[in-house]
Amino acid sequence: MLNSDHVEPLYIQLKKAIQSAINNEEFKQGEQIPTEIELSSRYNVSRITVRKAVEELVQEGYLVKKQGKGTFVSQSKIGRKIEHLIGFTAACQANGLSSHSEVTYREMIEPDSKMQTLLRLARGEKVIYIQRKRYAEENPLMLENNYYPESRFSFLMEEELEGSLYELLREKYGIDPNQPGETTLELALADEVKAKLLEVSIGEPLFYMKTVIYDQSGQPVHIGHQYMIGQRYQFTL
Repeated sequence: MLNSDHVEPLYIQLKKAIQSAINNEEFKQGEQIPTEIELSSRYNVSRITVRKAVEELVQEGYLVKKQGKGTFVSQSKIGRKIEHLIGFTAACQANGLSSHSEVTYREMIEPDSKMQTLLRLARGEKVIYIQRKRYAEENPLMLENNYYPESRFSFLMEEELEGSLYELLREKYGIDPNQPGETTLELALADEVKAKLLEVSIGEPLFYMKTVIYDQSGQPVHIGHQYMIGQRYQFTL
Protein backbone atom coordinates (compact mmCIF):
# COMPACT_ATOMS: atom_id res chain seq x y z
CA MET A 1 0.00 0.00 0.00
CA LEU A 2 1.03 3.61 -0.48
CA ASN A 3 2.07 5.69 2.52
CA SER A 4 0.51 9.16 2.87
CA ASP A 5 3.08 10.03 5.57
CA HIS A 6 6.03 9.28 3.30
CA VAL A 7 8.25 12.12 2.08
CA GLU A 8 7.44 11.20 -1.54
CA PRO A 9 4.11 12.50 -2.89
CA LEU A 10 1.44 9.84 -3.36
CA TYR A 11 1.41 10.18 -7.14
CA ILE A 12 5.18 9.43 -7.27
CA GLN A 13 4.63 6.36 -5.13
CA LEU A 14 1.81 5.31 -7.42
CA LYS A 15 4.00 5.84 -10.49
CA LYS A 16 6.61 3.52 -9.01
CA ALA A 17 3.97 0.95 -8.14
CA ILE A 18 2.65 0.93 -11.71
CA GLN A 19 6.19 0.77 -13.13
CA SER A 20 6.87 -2.19 -10.85
CA ALA A 21 3.70 -3.89 -12.08
CA ILE A 22 4.89 -3.36 -15.67
CA ASN A 23 8.40 -4.68 -14.94
CA ASN A 24 6.95 -7.73 -13.18
CA GLU A 25 4.57 -8.26 -16.14
CA GLU A 26 1.52 -7.93 -13.93
CA PHE A 27 0.62 -5.29 -16.53
CA LYS A 28 1.87 -6.80 -19.81
CA GLN A 29 3.04 -4.98 -22.94
CA GLY A 30 0.15 -3.98 -25.15
CA GLU A 31 -2.48 -4.75 -22.53
CA GLN A 32 -4.92 -2.29 -21.01
CA ILE A 33 -4.23 -1.25 -17.42
CA PRO A 34 -7.03 -0.92 -14.83
CA THR A 35 -9.27 2.13 -15.05
CA GLU A 36 -8.84 5.24 -12.88
CA ILE A 37 -11.60 4.00 -10.57
CA GLU A 38 -9.99 0.56 -10.25
CA LEU A 39 -6.53 2.01 -9.58
CA SER A 40 -7.97 4.45 -7.07
CA SER A 41 -9.62 1.59 -5.19
CA ARG A 42 -6.62 -0.75 -5.43
CA TYR A 43 -4.12 1.78 -4.06
CA ASN A 44 -6.55 3.76 -1.83
CA VAL A 45 -5.80 7.14 -3.44
CA SER A 46 -7.90 9.79 -5.14
CA ARG A 47 -8.64 9.75 -8.87
CA ILE A 48 -6.73 13.04 -9.15
CA THR A 49 -3.62 11.25 -7.83
CA VAL A 50 -4.18 8.38 -10.29
CA ARG A 51 -4.67 10.78 -13.19
CA LYS A 52 -1.43 12.66 -12.44
CA ALA A 53 0.60 9.44 -12.11
CA VAL A 54 -0.83 8.02 -15.34
CA GLU A 55 -0.29 11.26 -17.28
CA GLU A 56 3.39 11.34 -16.29
CA LEU A 57 3.83 7.67 -17.22
CA VAL A 58 2.30 8.45 -20.62
CA GLN A 59 4.72 11.37 -21.07
CA GLU A 60 7.63 9.14 -20.11
CA GLY A 61 6.61 6.44 -22.57
CA TYR A 62 5.57 3.68 -20.14
CA LEU A 63 1.89 3.97 -21.04
CA VAL A 64 -0.05 5.04 -24.11
CA LYS A 65 -3.61 6.35 -24.29
CA LYS A 66 -5.87 5.17 -27.11
CA GLN A 67 -8.82 7.42 -27.78
CA GLY A 68 -12.08 5.79 -26.81
CA LYS A 69 -10.35 2.59 -25.65
CA GLY A 70 -8.37 3.34 -22.49
CA THR A 71 -4.74 3.32 -21.33
CA PHE A 72 -2.34 0.59 -22.35
CA VAL A 73 1.19 -0.52 -21.50
CA SER A 74 3.57 0.65 -24.22
CA GLN A 75 5.06 -2.00 -26.44
CA SER A 76 8.76 -2.43 -27.08
CA LYS A 77 10.30 -0.23 -29.76
CA ILE A 78 11.37 -1.51 -33.16
CA GLY A 79 15.11 -0.88 -33.53
CA ARG A 80 16.37 0.20 -36.93
CA LYS A 81 19.46 1.89 -38.37
CA ILE A 82 18.50 4.87 -40.47
CA GLU A 83 21.55 4.77 -42.74
CA HIS A 84 21.05 1.13 -43.81
CA LEU A 85 18.43 -0.22 -46.18
CA ILE A 86 16.16 -2.57 -44.29
CA GLY A 87 12.53 -3.25 -45.00
CA PHE A 88 9.78 -3.25 -42.42
CA THR A 89 9.46 -7.04 -42.40
CA ALA A 90 13.20 -7.49 -41.88
CA ALA A 91 13.19 -4.87 -39.08
CA CYS A 92 10.41 -6.76 -37.30
CA GLN A 93 12.20 -10.09 -37.74
CA ALA A 94 15.39 -8.58 -36.30
CA ASN A 95 13.39 -7.57 -33.23
CA GLY A 96 11.69 -10.96 -32.82
CA LEU A 97 8.27 -9.83 -34.04
CA SER A 98 5.92 -11.17 -36.69
CA SER A 99 4.54 -8.77 -39.28
CA HIS A 100 1.89 -8.46 -41.96
CA SER A 101 0.40 -5.77 -44.17
CA GLU A 102 -2.98 -4.49 -45.30
CA VAL A 103 -3.33 -2.60 -48.60
CA THR A 104 -5.45 0.47 -47.86
CA TYR A 105 -5.09 2.28 -51.19
CA ARG A 106 -3.84 1.36 -54.68
CA GLU A 107 -4.20 3.52 -57.76
CA MET A 108 -2.46 4.69 -60.93
CA ILE A 109 -1.84 8.44 -60.60
CA GLU A 110 -0.32 11.32 -62.53
CA PRO A 111 3.16 12.18 -61.18
CA ASP A 112 4.29 15.65 -60.23
CA SER A 113 7.54 17.07 -61.63
CA LYS A 114 9.60 15.91 -58.65
CA MET A 115 8.38 12.32 -59.03
CA GLN A 116 9.14 12.44 -62.75
CA THR A 117 12.73 13.40 -61.98
CA LEU A 118 13.35 11.03 -59.04
CA LEU A 119 11.76 8.01 -60.74
CA ARG A 120 13.22 8.87 -64.19
CA LEU A 121 9.84 8.56 -65.84
CA ALA A 122 9.26 8.64 -69.58
CA ARG A 123 7.01 11.36 -70.99
CA GLY A 124 3.39 10.55 -70.15
CA GLU A 125 4.31 7.68 -67.83
CA LYS A 126 2.14 7.30 -64.75
CA VAL A 127 2.98 6.25 -61.18
CA ILE A 128 1.56 3.39 -59.14
CA TYR A 129 0.67 4.66 -55.67
CA ILE A 130 0.27 1.96 -53.02
CA GLN A 131 -0.54 2.67 -49.39
CA ARG A 132 -0.21 -0.16 -46.88
CA LYS A 133 -0.84 -0.36 -43.16
CA ARG A 134 2.03 -2.33 -41.65
CA TYR A 135 1.53 -4.39 -38.50
CA ALA A 136 4.02 -5.64 -35.90
CA GLU A 137 2.30 -8.63 -34.30
CA GLU A 138 -1.36 -7.46 -34.31
CA ASN A 139 -0.70 -3.75 -33.84
CA PRO A 140 -0.53 -1.09 -36.57
CA LEU A 141 2.93 0.49 -36.55
CA MET A 142 3.54 2.18 -39.89
CA LEU A 143 1.60 3.79 -42.72
CA GLU A 144 3.59 3.13 -45.89
CA ASN A 145 3.10 5.32 -48.99
CA ASN A 146 5.15 4.12 -51.97
CA TYR A 147 5.27 5.40 -55.55
CA TYR A 148 6.52 3.10 -58.36
CA PRO A 149 7.23 3.71 -62.07
CA GLU A 150 4.33 2.25 -64.08
CA SER A 151 6.50 0.84 -66.88
CA ARG A 152 8.45 -1.54 -64.60
CA PHE A 153 5.99 -2.24 -61.80
CA SER A 154 2.53 -2.55 -63.35
CA PHE A 155 2.37 -6.10 -61.92
CA LEU A 156 2.00 -4.59 -58.43
CA MET A 157 -1.58 -3.67 -59.29
CA GLU A 158 -2.42 -7.39 -59.13
CA GLU A 159 -0.22 -8.71 -56.29
CA GLU A 160 -1.72 -9.23 -52.81
CA LEU A 161 1.16 -7.45 -50.99
CA GLU A 162 0.32 -8.79 -47.53
CA GLY A 163 3.90 -9.83 -46.82
CA SER A 164 7.34 -8.40 -47.62
CA LEU A 165 7.25 -6.49 -50.90
CA TYR A 166 11.06 -6.50 -51.11
CA GLU A 167 11.12 -10.29 -50.84
CA LEU A 168 8.47 -10.49 -53.57
CA LEU A 169 10.53 -8.28 -55.88
CA ARG A 170 13.70 -10.28 -55.27
CA GLU A 171 12.29 -13.79 -55.46
CA LYS A 172 9.64 -13.43 -58.18
CA TYR A 173 10.86 -10.58 -60.37
CA GLY A 174 14.64 -10.48 -59.90
CA ILE A 175 14.60 -6.88 -58.69
CA ASP A 176 16.78 -6.27 -55.63
CA PRO A 177 15.95 -2.98 -53.82
CA ASN A 178 19.37 -2.73 -52.18
CA GLN A 179 20.47 0.88 -52.66
CA PRO A 180 18.95 3.68 -50.60
CA GLY A 181 19.13 7.20 -51.96
CA GLU A 182 18.81 10.36 -49.90
CA THR A 183 16.73 9.73 -46.78
CA THR A 184 15.26 12.35 -44.47
CA LEU A 185 13.56 11.87 -41.12
CA GLU A 186 11.38 14.43 -39.37
CA LEU A 187 8.61 14.68 -36.81
CA ALA A 188 4.96 14.86 -37.80
CA LEU A 189 1.68 14.76 -35.92
CA ALA A 190 -1.14 12.39 -36.79
CA ASP A 191 -4.06 14.10 -38.49
CA GLU A 192 -7.56 12.66 -38.45
CA VAL A 193 -6.94 10.27 -41.37
CA LYS A 194 -3.58 8.94 -40.15
CA ALA A 195 -4.82 8.67 -36.57
CA LYS A 196 -7.75 6.51 -37.70
CA LEU A 197 -5.55 4.24 -39.85
CA LEU A 198 -2.85 3.82 -37.20
CA GLU A 199 -5.39 3.60 -34.36
CA VAL A 200 -3.81 6.42 -32.34
CA SER A 201 -5.03 9.77 -31.06
CA ILE A 202 -5.08 12.85 -33.30
CA GLY A 203 -1.83 14.73 -32.64
CA GLU A 204 0.13 11.54 -31.84
CA PRO A 205 3.88 12.09 -32.65
CA LEU A 206 4.97 10.20 -35.76
CA PHE A 207 8.30 9.72 -37.48
CA TYR A 208 8.00 10.84 -41.11
CA MET A 209 10.62 9.27 -43.38
CA LYS A 210 11.10 10.23 -47.03
CA THR A 211 13.42 8.15 -49.19
CA VAL A 212 14.18 6.90 -52.70
CA ILE A 213 15.15 3.24 -53.20
CA TYR A 214 17.18 1.91 -56.15
CA ASP A 215 17.79 -1.63 -57.40
CA GLN A 216 21.01 -3.56 -58.15
CA SER A 217 21.34 -1.74 -61.49
CA GLY A 218 20.89 1.71 -59.98
CA GLN A 219 17.36 2.08 -61.36
CA PRO A 220 14.75 3.71 -59.10
CA VAL A 221 12.34 1.26 -57.48
CA HIS A 222 10.13 3.61 -55.49
CA ILE A 223 9.77 6.84 -53.61
CA GLY A 224 8.69 6.22 -50.02
CA HIS A 225 6.79 8.50 -47.65
CA GLN A 226 6.40 6.52 -44.42
CA TYR A 227 4.71 7.45 -41.14
CA MET A 228 5.75 5.46 -38.05
CA ILE A 229 4.31 5.66 -34.54
CA GLY A 230 7.01 7.49 -32.57
CA GLN A 231 6.52 5.57 -29.33
CA ARG A 232 7.15 2.26 -31.11
CA TYR A 233 10.24 3.14 -33.18
CA GLN A 234 13.85 3.83 -32.28
CA PHE A 235 16.43 4.86 -34.88
CA THR A 236 20.20 4.66 -34.47
CA LEU A 237 22.72 6.59 -36.55
